[in-house]
Amino acid sequence: MSASPLRTVLPFGEIALEDLPRVGGKNASLGEMIRRLGAAGVRVPDGFAVTAEAYRLHLREAGIEEEIYGELEKLDPHDVGALAEVGRHVRERIRSAPLPAIVAEEVTAAYAELSRRDGVPATDVAVRSSATAEDLPTASFAGQQETYLHVSGASRLLEAIRDCMASLFTDRAIVYRSERGFGHRGVALSVGVQKMVRSECAGVIFTLDTETGFRDVVMVTGAWGLGETVVQGSVNPDEFWVHKPTLRAGFRPIVRRELGEKALRMIHDERAGAKSTRTVAVREPDRRRFVLSDDEVLQLARWALAIEEHYSARADRPTPMDIEWAKDGPTGLLYVLQARPETVHSQRKGARIELYRLRGRGRVLARGKSVGGKVGVGPVRVLHALSELSSFRPGEVLVTSETGPDWEPILRHAAAVVTDKGGRTCHAAIVSRELGIPCVVGTERATADLATGGEVTVSCAEGDEGRVYEGRLDYAREEIDPATLPVPRVPLLLNLGAPDRAFLLGQLPSGGVGLARMELIVLNSIGVHPMALVHPERVEDPKGRAELQRRLAGQVSGPEFFVRQLATGVAQIAAAFHPRPVILRFSDFKTNEYRELVGGAAFEPEEANPMLGFRGASRYYSERYREGFALECQAVCRVRDEMGLRNLQVMIPFCRTVEEGRRVLLEMEKNGLRRGENGLAVYVMCEIPSNALLAEEFAEIFDGFSIGSNDLTQLTLGIDRDSALLADLFDERDPAVKKLVVQVIEGAHRKGRKVGICGQAPSDHPDFAEFLAESGIDTISLNPDSLAQVARRLAR
Repeated sequence: MSASPLRTVLPFGEIALEDLPRVGGKNASLGEMIRRLGAAGVRVPDGFAVTAEAYRLHLREAGIEEEIYGELEKLDPHDVGALAEVGRHVRERIRSAPLPAIVAEEVTAAYAELSRRDGVPATDVAVRSSATAEDLPTASFAGQQETYLHVSGASRLLEAIRDCMASLFTDRAIVYRSERGFGHRGVALSVGVQKMVRSECAGVIFTLDTETGFRDVVMVTGAWGLGETVVQGSVNPDEFWVHKPTLRAGFRPIVRRELGEKALRMIHDERAGAKSTRTVAVREPDRRRFVLSDDEVLQLARWALAIEEHYSARADRPTPMDIEWAKDGPTGLLYVLQARPETVHSQRKGARIELYRLRGRGRVLARGKSVGGKVGVGPVRVLHALSELSSFRPGEVLVTSETGPDWEPILRHAAAVVTDKGGRTCHAAIVSRELGIPCVVGTERATADLATGGEVTVSCAEGDEGRVYEGRLDYAREEIDPATLPVPRVPLLLNLGAPDRAFLLGQLPSGGVGLARMELIVLNSIGVHPMALVHPERVEDPKGRAELQRRLAGQVSGPEFFVRQLATGVAQIAAAFHPRPVILRFSDFKTNEYRELVGGAAFEPEEANPMLGFRGASRYYSERYREGFALECQAVCRVRDEMGLRNLQVMIPFCRTVEEGRRVLLEMEKNGLRRGENGLAVYVMCEIPSNALLAEEFAEIFDGFSIGSNDLTQLTLGIDRDSALLADLFDERDPAVKKLVVQVIEGAHRKGRKVGICGQAPSDHPDFAEFLAESGIDTISLNPDSLAQVARRLAR
């Protein structure tokens, strides 16, 4: 039941979403959570709302209503000088007038009651704006008005409320409303007064992946101190992704973690008796550790799920949420500070997926975190201060330290945005995402390393790392509407290397992942030979030993570092495609490739022909690598058993004999992976002629085959696949190769086993894909950029 309309102050406990016209989006949401989600354990700091009617009464009693709206209605918001002058005058008129007596009395009484419940004479509160057009599903209004933290005492509170009301007319808020078609008279401001959380750390939660719109994860970000540093983008925060379906099932699916540098902390400042905030540097040991434990991340994720499910039920449609959280230092308790609908991905019509691909390469000038998946090209404009905004020209690449709401008038005209500071939930990232422009944040040195006028290409299309390339590079753009793709008789799967594009690619209409390459995760996320992590004492090279120590700084142990990094990389892929199958190939480095990893030279022999040497299955049961394989198995167990991602299956590469296959399966059992247990399927690569010739025998011990056409062609025709001299002879469509393919399909089917292909051939040669379909293959796994073309061809 909504509260009485006669009062100008309402406790949060009496407010619900239906009261949005009276208390604005933020306050209505706080009241809704306190009333409806407390039973689910969601903890929200108490407080009260000063209603929108109080704001209107303030303007009427001060006699300024017609004056300020008259000025605003005549204003051209694109005239920067006039905007600054009118905005300043309107704010000053609102601030200088005393609040109506009834408002002041009700605020003072509500504040006294809040302080009494807190057990102090004058409790600290946060004073936040809550506009009546704010936090709508189509417009967030985030950062348009002001927030005042650590306000204490009735007189200071009344002053902060007037300041908050005046901030409805910041220059940026005036422009924001004008550009989105909101009339100034139609928007009023309620003020939220909320018990202050003494934030040890704080941050933002999204109930989807912010870059791809993937709905099955909760993304938690956090940094030390007050959360304003995360929202403003002055720090690069920690990031965590939690898989929703397996979280609901009771597992602990933190499928990815990224440690942020968190160089700054905003803290409460009581120097000289004044209560305010200041920013200080974070100690190096605190920068190197995560702000949240796994238990705390999972608790926040569960709350986020409860909030999303509640709001989705209220709206009768899926409603992804944008949530702010904080951890109270003195008590260690977690709190939700506010929640609002996410306004970018939730507004997209249909499920069209854009895929960008660079066709060229250039010198990398800057690196950071990518926002979105697009590519932008243009001349650089380096700006160091707001006073320089007038020099910006449409179509330029904006390069600056960080942005705030005051930058929005030029952001919408940028070809791309690059910042020194910030993470994926900072202001620059949020606005760029909303505007659909590529953005690279947290580069640290872009303003120093990029020069105004230089032509650059900003790429967010290569995974998590965003790059700024020198010059104008050519690129391709493909838009796929999954609803329009035909469904061929043979299911099409994807080949996947690095996990960082998995959340995007998982939204394509594929049957899952036919090949996830473990070695690419080891190379990109770990970079250390697994045996060097088990036996660091054997690494004698001084440079290798120093690099090993650097990478392990702050880690529990070398083996745990390997297992954790590998597990989260694999889990990200498994989560992206859940519940569709994901087939992970155990490591298939050759000895020369293993030697290139940190510490690798101490454990790898030098071979004349590594392609035919100590690789694949033969490593897993050998004393040279058995302990390394044990770590690989532990990572798979963690993904399947702790995170609950049992759609993950495994595959053995380069298994020369049936007996070797048995030895590998026995080694897996010793390390907790028993074929058939909890649905674990074990596949074998068919990339050696012996696999095809003895298909029925291999089918006795494995659950299926995946044809590796590159190696099968190499070993059938006797051609080094890397030889430029013989490249003209290397062809997967050779009759001898095709005959072996047919042989393995027929042999496997006689034993009731399935056969897929994960080699390059069907991606490069659509006619080979047709041959496979005609031969009765069960699945075809492709490079992602070949999916649409092959699907259409097979359907024809």
